Amino acid sequence: MEQMNSLETEDMQSQPVVPLPPSIPAPPTLRNREHYHVFISYSSTDYRWTHFLIRRLESCGLQVCYHERDFTPGRTVLENMSECIQESQKVLLVLSPEFVRSRWCLLEANMSLFRDCLERKPIIPVLLEPGVSVPLHLCHLTYLEANDPDFMNKLLKVLCTPNQQLQGSTVVPFQPPSIYNGKALQPLTAVDAEGLYKWDSGQFSDMEVPDQLRLIIEDHEKYRNAVRIINSVSQNKVHPLWVKALMLIIAMIVLMLMSGLCSYMIVKIIDAPFKGQSRTLWVLSISCIICVALGLLIQIGLWKKDEVKYIVREMNKAMGQANTILSEEKVLMGCRSNSKIYLVYVSLDGCKREFAETFSEQVVAEDMFQRALIFFSSGYACCLAKRHFPFPLPSSTGHLEGGVCFCQYVSQQLSTGQWE
Repeated sequence: MEQMNSLETEDMQSQPVVPLPPSIPAPPTLRNREHYHVFISYSSTDYRWTHFLIRRLESCGLQVCYHERDFTPGRTVLENMSECIQESQKVLLVLSPEFVRSRWCLLEANMSLFRDCLERKPIIPVLLEPGVSVPLHLCHLTYLEANDPDFMNKLLKVLCTPNQQLQGSTVVPFQPPSIYNGKALQPLTAVDAEGLYKWDSGQFSDMEVPDQLRLIIEDHEKYRNAVRIINSVSQNKVHPLWVKALMLIIAMIVLMLMSGLCSYMIVKIIDAPFKGQSRTLWVLSISCIICVALGLLIQIGLWKKDEVKYIVREMNKAMGQANTILSEEKVLMGCRSNSKIYLVYVSLDGCKREFAETFSEQVVAEDMFQRALIFFSSGYACCLAKRHFPFPLPSSTGHLEGGVCFCQYVSQQLSTGQWE
């Protein structure tokens, strides 16, 4: 990377084609539908480094494809990416912490959408800086390091070698990973999480779709509508402060009346053998203070505990409603607290067909599936995200390879009578 950074001070405008080193063959011939030698995927935070690399490659006669210039306006990102990969001989990934955090997560989550394209394309991982966590599905590849003094020559050698001859090169041919169904995505954190009370509902931003969801959710308005449903909990379900204060005052008055009655009974018993107003008042005052203090502490503790459970329960209901929208985009939400939303990428197509086969009438099947989403999808998303289910894994094979599918989860919950 130091070598690349030192070259950034040079003229970064269009450069004339320069001859390749003698040890490196000419770029392979583009055949059939191929329009590019390499498609480069990178994070926008690595724009400057990547575009300098692109200029270097193009100056050597290589045809490079990247999204800012070569994506077709008016088409979805996934359609553009799929087509560009098909039209390229190789795929180069610029691995940086930001890329691994967001872009690679997107690439894996949508692997099923362009898996056929990648199966025939060698992937070249470029480690932009030391210490970057290489994604699991790339561990079988030998990556190139950007700070290697001979980085450019090694990269050119790979790009200029025909795909069928890459077995003995610095990278091995791409091995298709399993479809990324059931993937836990990065959670969403409430924008007011720092000053949020446990008995209040967090607010989540609906202004901009997070990077990790931009490629997954094609209709971004669906995401915004889903978040608005969740944010409505704080407007409709959380009690205003004056209501909470009034409830507390009423509870204190009730407790004082109860403690006064208890004190009167105590005085009747204790003061029987003794006479005198002072002893009666003393016993009455002490007992009132003790009863009110203990009662108030108990009431506040129970009130807070009930409010926390109430808010999380209401947020889960709202996420069930939101999931009726997001499930069409293969995304589910769930929560176990008021400030964090768990996200999972999971296809429910097989489970939906199971509902259709179970209920003979299509209208009934669709209604039951929607009800199941409302009541159970939030809890299911949390279990997938945490990789833990509160029951033994079923022996039968479901619709999620290596895990519990949604209809299995619903069946298990129904067996315990948890249809709310």
